[in-house]
Amino acid sequence: MAHAVLASLLFASVLALVIWQPRGLSIGWPASVGGLLAVLLGVVSLKDVGTVVGIVWDATLAFVAIILISLVLDAIGFFEWAALHMARLAQGNGIRLFVYTLLLGAVVAAFFANDGAALILTPIVYEQVKALKLRPAAILAFVMAGGFIADATSLPLVVSNLVNIVSADYFHIGFLSYAARMMPVDIVALAASLLALYLFFRKDLPRTVASEGLKRPSEAIRDPRLFRASWLVLGLLLLGYLVSEALHIPVSVVAGTAAILLLLLARRSPSVSVRRLIAEAPWKIVVFSIGMYIVVFGLRDAGLIALLASSLRWAAGHGLTAAVLFTGYLSAFLSSVMNNMPTVMINALAVHGAGTQGTLQQAMAFANVIGSDLGPKITPIGSLATLLWLHVLERRGMKIGWGYYFRVGITLTVPVLLVTLLALSAVMLVHI
Repeated sequence: MAHAVLASLLFASVLALVIWQPRGLSIGWPASVGGLLAVLLGVVSLKDVGTVVGIVWDATLAFVAIILISLVLDAIGFFEWAALHMARLAQGNGIRLFVYTLLLGAVVAAFFANDGAALILTPIVYEQVKALKLRPAAILAFVMAGGFIADATSLPLVVSNLVNIVSADYFHIGFLSYAARMMPVDIVALAASLLALYLFFRKDLPRTVASEGLKRPSEAIRDPRLFRASWLVLGLLLLGYLVSEALHIPVSVVAGTAAILLLLLARRSPSVSVRRLIAEAPWKIVVFSIGMYIVVFGLRDAGLIALLASSLRWAAGHGLTAAVLFTGYLSAFLSSVMNNMPTVMINALAVHGAGTQGTLQQAMAFANVIGSDLGPKITPIGSLATLLWLHVLERRGMKIGWGYYFRVGITLTVPVLLVTLLALSAVMLVHI
């Protein structure tokens, strides 16, 4: 009993510090100290630490590599170039600009992870809509919708979200196997998100925009040589992803190779400081992931995992669709109140402990991913990306209150999550 209470208190303390983020304290510190305390206090063993490292190393290193690639591309104007093309294609139509901007966000989220879409594309979109002289309500609509789409459409590929990689590695789901099931689901999630976002923000969206004030897309490119070379690197990256499952290559090796190649090419670029980009890479996420998951692993003996496994076993007894809906909404709720990083691991352990097998277990694993990807949009504390996204906006003078965020998040997430989970259920029934 004392062991269970200690594990629970340690987890709650670490989570509180991660969410609170005291000034000057990196998110890696509470998690790493918590992980160390978990070992010293006997909450987890050294063998458990080895198990955790085996689960999360691929995900965290892949995440760092993808963000490094995104930072290089951002430095040479790649994403601004793409955003300006979307604005030109809109041809002065405000609704079309809204849709095209969200489609670009979905593409960036798919290939460069939700963090890339939220943290890199958001400032670009913000500056772009300001340059268009849109009303404050319209600027808020574009920014909020962009933040939502970054997470809601981070489903299609293993590399689209850190929690995707963790879950795929834990359940041994290869890149192509994952994509075959989740790409159709992501298309449904995208369609549902576009409809929900339009209905929610339609009164604030401009009917026309004066795009003449924007610069030409070509003017955004700061290094034409590296810009052209980046397309070759991205092509090789995609090819590497496609063959990784057949060759049993971890996605972190594929993404890491592409990141190193792009950084080597960027050494001669006048627009890229390779040393600064490497220093700015999210290395603290590596420390955070290992430390946080060590703390989470300690909850196995606290009774939480057993309780969740029992509830998931009950849901699985009512069929695949019931299991998918229950698992997805459970993950979404837990993500919204205690962050999606620990949630995906806790629920993965619970799904495994529920004793399900084959297609049913895989369906619940995918539902856990969907809930952990979408659930964070309900509250600002749901994911690290959202907390950083809010910080980026605040630095630009745009403060979004937690009350407003929750009202938007709960209104949009609940129906979009339902449609997305039903789409997953349909896809998994086809694969039986």
